[in-house]
Amino acid sequence: MSTDYVTQKGQPFDRAAFESLLRRKVFLWQSFEPYGSVKGLFDYGPPLEQLESQVIQIWRDHFIRSEKMMALKCSMLTPYEVLKTSGHVDRFADYMCKDPKTGEILRSDHLIADVLEARLKSDKEARGEKVEEKEEDPKKKKKQAKAAKGAVKLDDAVRQEYEHVLAMLDDYTGEGMGELIKKYDIRNPSSGNEVEPPVSVNLMFQTQIGASSNSPAFLRPETAQGQFLSFQKLLEYSDGQLPFASASIGYSFRNELSPRAGLLRVREFLMAEIEHFVDPEGGKAHPKFHTVADVKLPLLDRNTQTSGSTNPTMVAIGEAVKTKLVDNETLGYFLVRIYQFMQKIGIDMNKLRFR
Repeated sequence: MSTDYVTQKGQPFDRAAFESLLRRKVFLWQSFEPYGSVKGLFDYGPPLEQLESQVIQIWRDHFIRSEKMMALKCSMLTPYEVLKTSGHVDRFADYMCKDPKTGEILRSDHLIADVLEARLKSDKEARGEKVEEKEEDPKKKKKQAKAAKGAVKLDDAVRQEYEHVLAMLDDYTGEGMGELIKKYDIRNPSSGNEVEPPVSVNLMFQTQIGASSNSPAFLRPETAQGQFLSFQKLLEYSDGQLPFASASIGYSFRNELSPRAGLLRVREFLMAEIEHFVDPEGGKAHPKFHTVADVKLPLLDRNTQTSGSTNPTMVAIGEAVKTKLVDNETLGYFLVRIYQFMQKIGIDMNKLRFR
């Protein structure tokens, strides 16, 4: 699957021009601009607020009303013990590298991706291949321009290694990313300096409840905890019958190391999340699965991913469940419902995949 961003007419997408248009038309702007603004925080103007409200309403109709789900509204403040038990205190983190000379903080996976993608682009130029311009943050372009040294051709084996690393980057541990940085001599693009080994940084915003520091808490990083902790009450509400589903729409918070790509990576964002509860011993069949069994989805299976490819295969969900590519009917049914929701709100289906 191509990762290049293009307009409906097939022209390269210009992120800087698009974001400038959004600001001029008062769709959004960075929060607290009179005080210098804060990265990763945005205010929505009237047009974008209305658009968001319409998407939320479509989501409510498509899932909550159509599937008869139970809607919840849970607290955004979460006690320390809850997130310690769930593992978020210890593991809800990203890895960062520090440039020891400039003090710049770089998110490790972004650093690796940016450097290897730049090298692959340079390799294409050196081979005389067509290079598709991808939409990029203007600041990122400046960094790459500083580090550019002309087109450099890579060995075929090295090129394949880079492509494989990029396809599997989400699966690397902090130690694994440290080995990649060392192996491929990955440096800070803006300074050319070596970076320190990756270290884990927790992404949750910590606070305290009340005047005492004996009650630490966090702003929730996702909406799932409230739904899980409400399970017993929801089970009672449904007369002790499974399966049932809950749904929650609300804000979550993550202290991103390097907010970028406009609204795609921010520190405060709206989530719409569903938890569907089933009794595994009673099977995971879904009564409406037959209505979607013939729908084809773009699936990126494990073998394709480990081979380094990012090209999905269109597979009927009925066949995917039958062959255990998708584990069960309930999971398959909701994959299709998500796919149909994306179609409703106008997502480019050529850019969508399930993995």
